[in-house]
Amino acid sequence: MTTGRAPTGSGPWPYAVWALTRLWLLACVFKVVTVPGPDVTVDVSVIYRGWYEVLLTGTYPLDDVTWQYPPGAALAVLSPALLPFWEYATAFFVLMLVCDALVLGLLLYAGRRPGTRAAGAWVWVAGVPLLGPTVYARYDLMVTAVAVAALLAGVHRPRALGALAAFGALLKGWPVLLLVGVRKGRPTRAAWTSAALSTAGLAAAFALWMPGAFAFLAFQRDRGTEIESLGALVFHLARQFGWEGRVELRYGSMEFVGPQVELVSTLALGLAVLALGWLLLWRLRARLFAVRTPAEAAFTAVLLFTVTSRVISPQYVVWLVGLAAVCLVFRGTAMTLPAVLVLVAAGVTLLEFPVGFGHVVASDAWGVTLLVVRNGLLVAASLIAARRLWRSTVPGRPGAEAAPSVVGGQPSRVAR
Repeated sequence: MTTGRAPTGSGPWPYAVWALTRLWLLACVFKVVTVPGPDVTVDVSVIYRGWYEVLLTGTYPLDDVTWQYPPGAALAVLSPALLPFWEYATAFFVLMLVCDALVLGLLLYAGRRPGTRAAGAWVWVAGVPLLGPTVYARYDLMVTAVAVAALLAGVHRPRALGALAAFGALLKGWPVLLLVGVRKGRPTRAAWTSAALSTAGLAAAFALWMPGAFAFLAFQRDRGTEIESLGALVFHLARQFGWEGRVELRYGSMEFVGPQVELVSTLALGLAVLALGWLLLWRLRARLFAVRTPAEAAFTAVLLFTVTSRVISPQYVVWLVGLAAVCLVFRGTAMTLPAVLVLVAAGVTLLEFPVGFGHVVASDAWGVTLLVVRNGLLVAASLIAARRLWRSTVPGRPGAEAAPSVVGGQPSRVAR
């Protein structure tokens, strides 16, 4: 029953804590405060700025193997042109702050509806600063904002979810997974058709806009095992016993090069295929769809593909923080524990990069420990999320009950 009182956690406190923590992030990226380790802003001031200059000439960076992004990434790289009165890096950081504030506003607005809560906003308020300045020095926060908007819009408008997921996928690929948990029947047809039409239209527009829109596919295909990935732990440990490989900067990240690296990279792809197979099986077996299911399925899917990836860059964790925040908007979500594990992983990620990155590159005891803990937390979150998603949606399992969900003030039983 609705009492008319503001949800717990509303009021000025989320805004106040957000403002204080984001002031610290801005101080870090503007180098008022120095964070130990590599300068994370170089990606913006050097790499993104270089791509920006190339894109202004009317072509994608065809000769740069570090350009490994779908064509929509050009919009993110060019976005500082919206603030021409500031230099490139300054404008980029300010736009990240705006996107960050937008996500907070969306989560707080969604948390005021019946059947929802402000916990999702608090996950975002806490999770972003736990990642440190890296989160403002990459464009992943923009993509996460699109994903959060898509899932929240999809509660009532599946077509909007589909269109936004398509746009997000053309920014950085992974938002296509937002479509996996849409309720079967008419909502699925609406969302998937909208996504297909939007993808076709936007892809054609990007291809006509500038040459080289899909050159990134070859660069992405040739990537190896990045030193922060789950598979990389094999080589971090092998180095303690005389493994003859080395670490090199390749395709824009630090990768292992040497014996058996190709085999481990292939095994990682195999694990990703298994994750995809599990998601397809879940989709076929699932029958009980609550209002929170699309967010929970998206969170689980992105977790699975993150831990099986050949690359787990620090900024990937912001995707998980955003999706965890959407899950916790809904009362009764099964994803509370995985969300907490992701938040802890975010804090460990800051210790791993940039603070302890030298230790990670050296594969010393501290660096390996940080990676084992961070990646272990993500693996645990993935397995728990997958189990809970299955139990809450597949009939015949304990916990798969058709509890009522509240949408727009009206109780609505989950759809079979």
